[in-house]
Amino acid sequence: MPDRVLGIFGHPVAHSLSPLMHNFAAKKRGLQFTYVAFDVEPAQLKNAVAGMRALGIAGVNVTVPHKEAVMQYLDGVDDEARAIGAVNTIINTGGKLTGTNTDGKGFLRALKARKFNPRGKSVVIIGAGGSSRAIGVTLWQAGVKHMTVINRTSAAGKNLVKGLSPFGATTFVPAASSRAGSLLANADLVVQCTSLGMKKDDPLPIRNPAFRGGQLVYDIIYSPVETRFLAAARKAGADTINGLAMLVYQGSESFRLWTGKKFPDEAALAMLKGYLGRI
Repeated sequence: MPDRVLGIFGHPVAHSLSPLMHNFAAKKRGLQFTYVAFDVEPAQLKNAVAGMRALGIAGVNVTVPHKEAVMQYLDGVDDEARAIGAVNTIINTGGKLTGTNTDGKGFLRALKARKFNPRGKSVVIIGAGGSSRAIGVTLWQAGVKHMTVINRTSAAGKNLVKGLSPFGATTFVPAASSRAGSLLANADLVVQCTSLGMKKDDPLPIRNPAFRGGQLVYDIIYSPVETRFLAAARKAGADTINGLAMLVYQGSESFRLWTGKKFPDEAALAMLKGYLGRI
């Protein structure tokens, strides 16, 4: 029997590759723990966090739609998560629950692996959720020049811009605006942070998106391996990357915080690529 339990809180969460990835890592490192996906409805989040403490669950990842709401139920939140305004990792230390956020670190590592330096670059972020916030803060800290947020809902988009503006000049454009598509082509880096693209019949997050050669287009979705959005960017000559490397690298940091052990980054990435190629 495992002597530690880890997991992920989300809703829905059955599609998550985190259990496959972390259980693979545990086996690689000879650690006796198991990682479980917990489907937690929003109304049950407070109880789920209390259950984590009561059951001695060593740590959990937090995904949509709980990254922001979960903060109010924790004993503490570190500077990284506070700056981002969202938590994706909870560490249980003797019943004290501390939240942090490893999404930004994972995203930046994925950029560096592609030899892309965000310093001085212009960025467009599509979406206004917890991942958008983490990526936006991280990119400002990495020295980007300007950032535009595009979102379907104006209230959420403007709220994200309000949170990012203290870090640097951030503007908001509604997804329905006629300017939205052409704005993409002017950016050095485009980051698609919505869930649109996970299903075959999903519409594009922006109608008639424009891309160009020489830019990097990043979709944080990792299944399917190439979304319609990434396919359109690739056909226009842009460099593209999906969210698999970010998943592995953010998980790598969580794993280290929970276990004190180094995550098998490249082995896990290769394993997941093989798995996604088979489904």
